[in-house]
Amino acid sequence: MNRKFLCALSIILSLSGVCFAGEGNNLRTLFLTNKANICAINIRNFNAKDINGNEIIDDGEESGNFLNAVDRLDEMQKLNINVLHVLPITPTGRLKALGTAGSVYAAGDFWSINEQLIDKNSELTDIEQARRFIDECHKRGIRVIIDLPSCGAYDLFLTHPELFIKDNRQCSIVPTDWTDVRLLQTGTNKRLNQDLIEAHKKFIDMILSIGADGLRADVATIKPSNFWNEIIKYTRAKDPQFMFLAEASDSWREPPSIYAEFTPYYKLLQVGFDGYYGSFFNLKDWKAVDLIEHIKFNLKLLSSYKEPKSAILSFTTHDEVSPVVLHGENFSIMISWLNATLPFNPYCIDGFFSGDTYLYQWANTKAAKSETDDDYYFVHRGKIDLFNFSRKPGADNQNIMKNFKNAYKFRQNNIELITKGSFNPIKTGNDMVFAYSRELKKSVIIVIGNLDFKNPQNGICIKERNINYKKTAVEIHAGNDNIKLIRHGIHTDLNAGEIKVIELINK
Repeated sequence: MNRKFLCALSIILSLSGVCFAGEGNNLRTLFLTNKANICAINIRNFNAKDINGNEIIDDGEESGNFLNAVDRLDEMQKLNINVLHVLPITPTGRLKALGTAGSVYAAGDFWSINEQLIDKNSELTDIEQARRFIDECHKRGIRVIIDLPSCGAYDLFLTHPELFIKDNRQCSIVPTDWTDVRLLQTGTNKRLNQDLIEAHKKFIDMILSIGADGLRADVATIKPSNFWNEIIKYTRAKDPQFMFLAEASDSWREPPSIYAEFTPYYKLLQVGFDGYYGSFFNLKDWKAVDLIEHIKFNLKLLSSYKEPKSAILSFTTHDEVSPVVLHGENFSIMISWLNATLPFNPYCIDGFFSGDTYLYQWANTKAAKSETDDDYYFVHRGKIDLFNFSRKPGADNQNIMKNFKNAYKFRQNNIELITKGSFNPIKTGNDMVFAYSRELKKSVIIVIGNLDFKNPQNGICIKERNINYKKTAVEIHAGNDNIKLIRHGIHTDLNAGEIKVIELINK
């Protein structure tokens, strides 16, 4: 076909509503410029209809699906969320399972859509329903990342044993304590398992067919670098803007099984991943120096590659206990303002912005019915439910919600400062108090926070070269009004777990 014919065909198809893979996708650019405000959601409970309020979806109630998920997209848009990380949409295993619906990370296969996410009353096919959801996201300027599970369910092992590692007794391998999944046979860098490569290419074709803009690779470290190199090249040939995010951390040192491969984070970035997690989820246990050093480490790491790279601020994910459970509401508020002021991509989980504890009243009790061979409601305490048909995530903490909205609005209003400004650590003389400034041209903000969530820290005095008698401090966010400008510095007190954001402006 000549170029003129292809151009004409493209116009005709676009007018008829047919879209090409990657058409209009700008996710990779958003991510690499730190402008992707990401929220992770589980379609199965994203907009579940728990009418009787018992937190589980009973007979006659509607679990989350692609079509009713559309009703929450305006809410996401108003929260300044512009990217949704959709937890796995592949079928869930039903054998040797956890929970009454099966874990979304126990993939029954890699080439079809989980029927649990489909509205049975609609005449649309599963692909059409998924496509409808993503199209509605795109109409609101929201991009979509689809999660790729790292392992397969026992059901898949029984039907496709060629995809799995086996021990000397030809039994499947359970990695670490993930009892509901089995380890895939990736092969090695010298000899990849082409059957698994083809299965993953089918996954790519499926998510491209529904209009996905990117992929998050669950435990990306347990596949060889050449495996990812082949998958990324295959995908980018179809959509150059398709974004790849690796679940990997600089703190991960070994695989979850002696049978598994291990590819460290920096090699994943080398072979084409656009970003990774870092270790920001360790904030709950850090002192001030740990946070500052990790920010500096990531800035240096990500600038060392020829191609642009970035990271997500993974302070709270579906693998982490709710911040409210860990350290109270101040921890959630601190995370929101760190997300708003640091030079990486903000990230949160559905329910975080309203203070959900993810403490379910029916947790680990016997169920009346089950779709799997597990007749108990299995949950990880304080973490969003991935195993059952459960309620919509959310709570009613107005203080956390107010701060989330204010923080993300502040980031959007000061996007050039946050994404391009310098990061300058400031010494505080206190192990639990961190401080840094962000500066671009004449714009300067200072962030101070107390990582001691039990005790206040009083009499904090910081020195900063941009503070002088020709400037004044404007509180963008402060819990107590006791900020005083002193000669080339700021003096303040901090409540337990408090964070303050201060803008310096000319008098």
